[in-house]
Amino acid sequence: MAIVAAVGEAYALDPREAGLQAAHYALNRLGNVNPVLGILIVPHRHDPQKALDGVTSLLGNIPILGFSSFAGITEKGTRLHTVVVALLAGETLRAETHWYAAYGQSSGEMAARIMELLSYEQRPVDSLLVFADGLEGNAEEFCAGFPARIPLWGGLSSGDLQSASGFQIAGMQTGHGAVGAAFLRGGLQVGIGYGHGWVPVGTHFRVTRSRGFWLRTLDGRPASETYAQMFGKPAREWSFPPINYLTRIYPLGFEQQNSSQLKVRAPLRVEADGSFRMNAFLRDGSDAYLMIGSPADCHKASVEAAQQAVHALNGVRPVFALILVDIAWYMLMQTRVDAYFQAIQDVLGANIPIAGGYTLGQIIPADSQDEHPRFLNQNILVAAFGEKE
Repeated sequence: MAIVAAVGEAYALDPREAGLQAAHYALNRLGNVNPVLGILIVPHRHDPQKALDGVTSLLGNIPILGFSSFAGITEKGTRLHTVVVALLAGETLRAETHWYAAYGQSSGEMAARIMELLSYEQRPVDSLLVFADGLEGNAEEFCAGFPARIPLWGGLSSGDLQSASGFQIAGMQTGHGAVGAAFLRGGLQVGIGYGHGWVPVGTHFRVTRSRGFWLRTLDGRPASETYAQMFGKPAREWSFPPINYLTRIYPLGFEQQNSSQLKVRAPLRVEADGSFRMNAFLRDGSDAYLMIGSPADCHKASVEAAQQAVHALNGVRPVFALILVDIAWYMLMQTRVDAYFQAIQDVLGANIPIAGGYTLGQIIPADSQDEHPRFLNQNILVAAFGEKE
């Protein structure tokens, strides 16, 4: 039996009922086959355990991996307050999920534990999908713990940026500050494509003080004062909603060795002291360039990401796509972003099931054998699933 997929969605005030209905719709569309893996996207204001209980009450104990999102994504576009369930099945397809609770405190150690388990099983994985906390933990440190040969990819869950609440799901467990991982084997091929629509505008800064995830000063002044001068809003207003979140759509670009492309790093919010809360470390003394998003460039990036994903399948027909979009895309374009999902489906092919959500970062496999998997901000990631020939 070839690999097949189906997606269901449901809106309900009761998270358990929403999870049950979404799983029911997906299972009906899957046909007379048993699912091997479930991917669960839950609104960040829902109770994740209740949503998971609703799904498992119908599907039983199949491996499930999931994350919290500002909104779900299907082929219909952005789905606010909606639980999304994607199911995959195949005669040779095998999946197992694992839960690592201490990602927020020791991201590098969690990578080592995953590698230890892979070494113990002595079986290569066709794909390693992870959903990690986007508000806690160090994704760059996590990625650095994997060699290039590990086909690691995934995203960082989104949630309430003010209270730093979001969650992850793996197996029967839910919580925050964790990473869930799915080991996928058995003839599966996943093509990854990615891109973003942000460009530098020429404004240049020097990172003069940063501590951990906090960017304190740019050019010797509090980061909020630097942005206040550029955008004409008093520095004190940058510490309050909604402006303290809008820094996400005005990220910073950093030069990379042996690359003409800037590495994008986007703030999560502005703190009361005027510093920027990031989800990646920055280096003091590094040069940063202000970047601004363009809807036209985002549209181009989404199409190119889909084309890249299909090309990576090497002629295999895609049967399912998982789309992980940085939350900045919604902030920039809101409902207009839905047109891009239609453009992606035009590339993938008609009637291809699509699921996904908005994230606070994306993880992609290494580009070469002397690199590690990479952590991205501000990108759209398109993962096209197909069956190996």
